[in-house]
Amino acid sequence: MTAKLDYRWRLREVMAHRGMFSTTNLRPLLAERGIDLSPSQTYRLVAERPERLSLKTLMALLDVLGCAVEDLIEPVPAAGSLRRTKKAAGAPTPPAGGAPVGLGDFRPRRARIVCDQDTP
Repeated sequence: MTAKLDYRWRLREVMAHRGMFSTTNLRPLLAERGIDLSPSQTYRLVAERPERLSLKTLMALLDVLGCAVEDLIEPVPAAGSLRRTKKAAGAPTPPAGGAPVGLGDFRPRRARIVCDQDTP
């Protein structure tokens, strides 16, 4: 019996590791490589999991981010394909696929606004 596989799209996480926290940073870099996406298409590419993706777009992303395919696309078991084991009541639920995925320390620093004392 073959296992059913799915994938986790990690573009947002890879961008955060590279210090890119806005989708507007990605659009001109893709345009330099001949991939012209609208702002909404760029946002959906980063924020959502794409079902269809041009190989040219994928290659441009790999070039822009300096990463490998395995960094962007992580294979995971499909939902419902794993046997569920019983757990003790009140036991914490472990995250699917191992360690929790999050941006953690890769958040942008909060801006500090300083006003001059001379300005009313």
